[in-house]
Amino acid sequence: MTASRDAYAECSIPVVARLLTLLDRNPHSPTYGCFHRDYWLYKTSDFPDAVRQFGVHTLALVYKHDFPGSPYRSRPRIRDWTVAALDFWAGLQHGDGSFDEFYPYERGWAGPTAFTTYTACEALTLLGDEVPGPVRERVTAAVVKAAGFIAAGQSEEDHLANHHAMAALAVWKAFELSGDESLRRGFERLWEVFLTYHDREEGWSREYDGPDPGYLSATVSFLAKIHKTNPDPDILGVLRQSVEFCAYFVYPNGLYGGSLGSRNTQHFYAHGFELLAGREPMAAAVAERSLMALQDGGLVPPGIMSDRYVFYRVPELLLAYLDYTPRTGTPPPLPCERDDFTQYYPKAGIYAAVRGPHYVIANLAKGGVVKIFDRHDGRLALADNGLAGRLSDGRLLTSQWISADYHIEADAEGWTVAGRMQVVPAHKTFSLLKNLVFRGALFVLGWNSRFCHFLKGRIRQILILDPKKGPARFSRRFRFGEDGVSLEDRMTVDATARFVALSAGGDEFVRFVPQSRFFQASELEDMGQELDGDAVQRLNREKTLTILTKVTANAHRREVA
Repeated sequence: MTASRDAYAECSIPVVARLLTLLDRNPHSPTYGCFHRDYWLYKTSDFPDAVRQFGVHTLALVYKHDFPGSPYRSRPRIRDWTVAALDFWAGLQHGDGSFDEFYPYERGWAGPTAFTTYTACEALTLLGDEVPGPVRERVTAAVVKAAGFIAAGQSEEDHLANHHAMAALAVWKAFELSGDESLRRGFERLWEVFLTYHDREEGWSREYDGPDPGYLSATVSFLAKIHKTNPDPDILGVLRQSVEFCAYFVYPNGLYGGSLGSRNTQHFYAHGFELLAGREPMAAAVAERSLMALQDGGLVPPGIMSDRYVFYRVPELLLAYLDYTPRTGTPPPLPCERDDFTQYYPKAGIYAAVRGPHYVIANLAKGGVVKIFDRHDGRLALADNGLAGRLSDGRLLTSQWISADYHIEADAEGWTVAGRMQVVPAHKTFSLLKNLVFRGALFVLGWNSRFCHFLKGRIRQILILDPKKGPARFSRRFRFGEDGVSLEDRMTVDATARFVALSAGGDEFVRFVPQSRFFQASELEDMGQELDGDAVQRLNREKTLTILTKVTANAHRREVA
């Protein structure tokens, strides 16, 4: 059974109306061309988020190309709105070439500057001479200035490989648009920096502190777009490795990524795999399985994504439709389709194995987060993100955290992870006072680029990257058996710690990642367990607790030993 190429369009063309609803389409409005409806209509934002101007790419694509079910081809109003949105984007630029996404004076590097520079280049190229001369001059000047800012490198503690890949893509496209040789040299510098985030031994790229399948598929997409017009064999080598690594996260039930990654993302960028499918058999296999999942409602569709991030997904699927490669021959089996095997990537901490009816994949560096699938029917038999508990002082502890301090053992029969539980960075929200102080600091110091980059780095550190060891230890021991698999969790608590709640298993996420936590139907299957009060009191009293989980062909069972 093969999937229909039309699924790419069927999931994206209906969402174009939503993007147009988000756009100020009134030519007499001072915010004509702005995609940030919260700013131009609702007045609930005090600045326009530039990343939403990513929508120019979608409008340019549907204006220039025929897509199944699309009423937008060659419509003059679509062209005019695209031009207005490009012009509005150029008017948002700071003097240093940067743009804002999350707050005023953010001066973001990849997001939003590189992302929107790339789409501005693509929209200008697609519309060609249909962009009026004065607008083309303004937008091209903004592109060149933005590319110079990007090429200078990041200054905001951006440890995200996909951002470095996008930075390289944006500057490459700006070079192609302008012919400015300094931008070609800037691209070459950015490529060398990207390579410091790519592990050539294991084939993955770093997102904060480990691999993330969702963002690795984004990296494949961005680099494949570069390779389309820059056939550098070094880029192709990185792409081949990345595709092979991504393949382990294409699951039997059609889902992709999720809690196994450093950033918990479930999204899949399809375009890069379609670009490679004609020459790389594994890319074709991943693209085909993912297209089938999109067609069957397995992958996260653009329509359920938030207003901020839906702009990214629609053009990605439209491009995948345009560059779809007809499948020929028999594709190689995906890891979940292979016969019995064990694969362990020690630097990534990723463990994958097939034994009998089960496909098992785990991130040992993330405390032994694991998914187990029944290969006969594709069913998710168990999703287990480990232990989580709340202390009497309000702190949340979890074993679901990436740490270099864990003791890890892995072999063909299973694996063991042991270490200290981590304190989850506090859940922080804005109050009126906090917002006044924050906006006041931006108003007074927003002119200073160094301050802005320092501030963004501190925000990222506080919300995402602030690990603190908690007053409890854990160990997870996973083993294959004759009648299924077993998972044993042991927890030991320091003398002064007291828990008020404790849970085991389930697929909930704890790390703050804006592009995550999109709903998927698998969440309706409750695979976690909130331990009762007796078990919690026993842990507080005896300072140790053991939880046993057994997965057989038909069910999973969890009990406190």
